[in-house]
Amino acid sequence: MSFSKKKGKGSPSPSSLRDDEYSQVIEGIKKIYNSKIKPLETTYNFEGFHSAPLTDSDIDAKPIILLIGQYSTGKTTFIRYLLDKSYPGEHIGVEPTTDRFVAVMHGEEDRVMPGNAAAVNQDLPFRGLNRFGQAFLSRFQVSQTNSPTLENMTIIDTPGILAGDKQRIERGYDYTQVIEWFAQRADLIILMFDSHKLDISNEFKLAIHSLRGQEEKVRVVLNKSDMVNQQQLMRVYGAMMWSLGKVVQTPEVMRVFLSSFWTEKPPNSFEDCRELIEAESKDLLRDLKELKRNAAIRKINEIVKRARLARVHALIISHLKKEMPAMFGKKKKQENLLKNLEQEFMKIQQRHHLPAGDFPNPEKFRQSLSVYDMDKFKPLKEELIERVDEALSVDLPRLMHMFPMSNPQLDQSQRNPFETQASPGELPPSYWHFASIDKASYIPVFNQLGPREGKIPGGSVKPVLVQSGLPTDTLAQIWTLSDFDDDGYMDIDEFSIAMHLIKAVKNGGTLPEKIPTTLLPNRKF
Repeated sequence: MSFSKKKGKGSPSPSSLRDDEYSQVIEGIKKIYNSKIKPLETTYNFEGFHSAPLTDSDIDAKPIILLIGQYSTGKTTFIRYLLDKSYPGEHIGVEPTTDRFVAVMHGEEDRVMPGNAAAVNQDLPFRGLNRFGQAFLSRFQVSQTNSPTLENMTIIDTPGILAGDKQRIERGYDYTQVIEWFAQRADLIILMFDSHKLDISNEFKLAIHSLRGQEEKVRVVLNKSDMVNQQQLMRVYGAMMWSLGKVVQTPEVMRVFLSSFWTEKPPNSFEDCRELIEAESKDLLRDLKELKRNAAIRKINEIVKRARLARVHALIISHLKKEMPAMFGKKKKQENLLKNLEQEFMKIQQRHHLPAGDFPNPEKFRQSLSVYDMDKFKPLKEELIERVDEALSVDLPRLMHMFPMSNPQLDQSQRNPFETQASPGELPPSYWHFASIDKASYIPVFNQLGPREGKIPGGSVKPVLVQSGLPTDTLAQIWTLSDFDDDGYMDIDEFSIAMHLIKAVKNGGTLPEKIPTTLLPNRKF
């Protein structure tokens, strides 16, 4: 039995006011897209050549993190690490444990939604997955769980990639195309490697190639870095950079994070690079913290790119329509236009003073174009072009100016390191930092309680807290503050914070209504 205490509603926090600002930006994007960009797309069949029109749920979607890696690199363990809990349908093991895509999302209760149901749900951003058919949808699911981390992001766990071509052939769907679909919508793409398995299979190479054009969103993680010693780690790092250099054709070197995301640290891990690994892990987690703000900026950027592409697409389609003869020779003219598509692109580019980079790949466009009758295309409607021009020159830049420049996801101390923060009670500010907790003295007590999988149930912790002699309502508040995930269990960090808060009360301190962010361990969000 755990202590419980109902929390009353207080005044809105600064971060919740910031959330309203983010909501205003997202609502502005939807309004601009639906009124000025989408009409151009639907008129000139943008969907048949590029992608389906965006829905409100696509624009509303929380930032997406896409995890890609070969089997047993720790993708599922990384998700559990971020959530501080398991999620429905997870399976962790050294063997290939899953051949399905799993979208881990926030929900009030734990449940698994099959792929077919998720793809027709208008409230979820997965309707575009219907194009991959039943073979894929039977290998896709949405796992919902109540986690504070998932209030700000959605995590896509992908199947572990095996070496050889057998798996690629037997999947029944085009894995690379699915990866490309998710990558286009992701805000952060994490390529995960294992320090013991650096080989890049053919399917993994194809998946990495499908990320071209998305390089700014890619982060490379060398996981389980503490399972090799310092000298071996240097060799592994060099070997991975060499392997990646042959696959990723970019002039700049990708940032690689050395990390080790364990739910429980193995006893045979090496400690000689612990400080470096923890610093690298913090950098990656900081990227995730800033994801919400960066995602809103990215949404505006993607709408700008989409509007420019839709504008050029409309000019191409209307130009081809105009080139078709009124009466005879239509078939031959269409064949000539298809054959000389590059020259037609050049005419449009010169006539409208457009940069060549705004035009689609001629070969891919030719393939899509070959199934259409150009004579049935729509002529150019200037008013639709003018609306998109107004969105690009006025509306979207105005939206960027509305966007808050500071990042509410960062602690106040990170925004202004010289600003003194008010601390609860009369204790010094340093007391409310995790580093001030005497965790080493609490570990023996914790271990005596017989933790299972690193956690102790509330019923076992209760007698230890009662020994403090504090009133029951105070202990209830301490439990509420310490039990982050509200699961009725405590791990060593939660237990240490509970003991630290008991010490604070005994020293005359006042318990805060909400636990200070500085008192959370570094691995917590």
